[in-house]
Amino acid sequence: MQYSIIRNNQVFGPYEISTIQLYVSEGKILLQDKVVNNSGNDLSVRDILKSNKLKYSINSGNIFSQIQSFGLNLLLPKDSFSFKTLKGDSKLLIISFIGLAPAFLIRITSASIFTFYAIALYFSLIWGLFFYTVFKTTQVSIKKSIYIFFTVQLLIFFLVSLLDINQFNPFYRLIDEGNSFTNKIIGFIFGVGIFEELIKLIPVYFFIKYSKEPLLPQTVVFYGLISGIGFGVFEGVIYQISVNSKLDYNTSFFMNIARLTSLPFLHAVWSGISSYFIAFYFLYPTKRYAMFLLAIVIPAILHGLYDVFTWSLIGLFIAYLGVALLIIYLKKAKDFQSKITF
Repeated sequence: MQYSIIRNNQVFGPYEISTIQLYVSEGKILLQDKVVNNSGNDLSVRDILKSNKLKYSINSGNIFSQIQSFGLNLLLPKDSFSFKTLKGDSKLLIISFIGLAPAFLIRITSASIFTFYAIALYFSLIWGLFFYTVFKTTQVSIKKSIYIFFTVQLLIFFLVSLLDINQFNPFYRLIDEGNSFTNKIIGFIFGVGIFEELIKLIPVYFFIKYSKEPLLPQTVVFYGLISGIGFGVFEGVIYQISVNSKLDYNTSFFMNIARLTSLPFLHAVWSGISSYFIAFYFLYPTKRYAMFLLAIVIPAILHGLYDVFTWSLIGLFIAYLGVALLIIYLKKAKDFQSKITF
């Protein structure tokens, strides 16, 4: 009986069983290759050899002869290591940057406060590329995105670090330990949520206001996401060098990772929701007061409630709810527009 061999949808043969046994020993046919015969069963070469009670051994030689057969140029291809070739390989550059940037940043900044900020910028870029892939439009400007990213950081540094503006916010004092649960909810929504969402919205608001064309809601959401990332990572650096450094090792490690990943993401989601309504604030000026109220209240409530419950199941559900709302809003943008035009 003769058998045909199938590999990667290509058919070879047919061969006698003895020929298949020989080719297996020479490495030309693999034991995993499929076999076609008159029975129509889906069998492998291993199955056929076993059913015919044929033994096999692969003639591989010794390890040194195997390596020698490759040739030194295959292992260290000189022509592929030229500066011109490496510089032009975009895939190599992207993979190298993503994989090695943190190591180089740590080495260059010598484990200082600049290290925290440099690593934060690295994660910001990763988030930014992710958001750009998912939410980009033809209106999105990389230059404006960079301006928004750093502008919101300057705002938080000036208002919080220099002016300590929170001391003038009576709601902010309600978040202190010892206050009742109700007071904490009020404090985190009105003292933290509204204040921080306003800061993140300021650069987005002015970029839209002085835009040369009406911006799509998705474009504005992207800018809001970038503002949220900028705010989140800067806040994260402040926490890493202050609050987190006083925690025990395990908690500090967990919080440092969170401050670079999930928490900036949540800040981005909340400011994305805020920016969604601000987009309609400018598209439909007759409804601007309602839009501005929604732009602040909805993300502030999500933000404040999350801060109250943090990493509990309720807190994680609130975090998920924010993500879900942002996606739903974007999907329903046209329906929303049709409602507010009347």
